[in-house]
Amino acid sequence: MAMELLFSSDIGLLSLFTILFVLVMAVYLFRFVTRHQAEDEKQHHA
Repeated sequence: MAMELLFSSDIGLLSLFTILFVLVMAVYLFRFVTRHQAEDEKQHHA
């Protein structure tokens, strides 16, 4: 019933979009931070 409500109602779809947006943003921020951290370490050791 919860899955049906999630995919069929307006509030459920907005909730699903919000959850997906937060997950994508978390992955992006993780990659951004790790990439810049590696660059900073390279510059510090050089």
